Amino acid sequence: LRMLQVKLIVTGDDFGYCPRRNQGIVDCFLAGAISNVSLLVNGSAAADAAELARRYNIPIGLHANLSEGSPVCEVLKTNSSLLNQDGFFHGKMGFRAALSKGLLNMSEVKQELKAQVELFHELTGHLPPHMDGHQHVHVLPEVRHVFAEVLEEYGIKYTRVPIEPGLHNCDWIPPSLMDFYLGVEEDSFNTVDVFTKHGIRWADIYIGLSTMGRNMSVSSIRSAIDSAILPLTAEAAHSSTVTIELMVHPGYPSVPPAGGCGQGPDDFSQSWERLHELQTLIKPELQSHYKSRNIQLCSFKDL
Repeated sequence: LRMLQVKLIVTGDDFGYCPRRNQGIVDCFLAGAISNVSLLVNGSAAADAAELARRYNIPIGLHANLSEGSPVCEVLKTNSSLLNQDGFFHGKMGFRAALSKGLLNMSEVKQELKAQVELFHELTGHLPPHMDGHQHVHVLPEVRHVFAEVLEEYGIKYTRVPIEPGLHNCDWIPPSLMDFYLGVEEDSFNTVDVFTKHGIRWADIYIGLSTMGRNMSVSSIRSAIDSAILPLTAEAAHSSTVTIELMVHPGYPSVPPAGGCGQGPDDFSQSWERLHELQTLIKPELQSHYKSRNIQLCSFKDL
């Protein structure tokens, strides 16, 4: 049985969120534990993040944000369907509620996404090779069509489709969170055809919901990868290379008021869970597991 070659893209999300997140992500990259980052252009430390990516040659894409903090498009900062009464984005669940009530103007969504691509270009000097959505907003109904149009317009080839194999067997995930994840999964299934029609690509396998924060461990990452690639190893007919994207959120905990996307840092960002992810990802036994499974870390532009 010839060995399956696995290309693993380990993406550190929320680059630019705060100086301590940036530092943690850079430390992870230099330790060979992540191979790709996703930039929040409305993050309070976005310019610093872009500079660090340039300095350390870190492959960087865009983490499109429609749910946390403030828009980057000037016109939308004051009067827009994307904002709540306080003048900020509606939030992770608030965005979904406003969308389901038909309150969001899709031309404003498109305007903001394009403004974020333009700002990314301004900060980094290039267009993003990949672009996904903060809090998975890019796979939501209606938004998915606009998102796909923007990617096609700018020639951005890669995105993320958060359908995680084995998610249903993860009994350690609390029911309320599992409900959210299953919603993300259903939205993702309904997005596949839209992205395909626009010629957008993504990794063969996505992992990251079952291994987030406190649920991350060397064994949780190992078993998520193994259970995803096991069925493929059995198929002799399968092409010998498979790509996986592992979504991670390493960093040192945010210390308010620094951080966030205009409103200060959220609880998850201030918690020990960020540091826990960082410490887990740099463990030598994880690196040696990659070697034993013929797993090679890379970024989207290496595909």
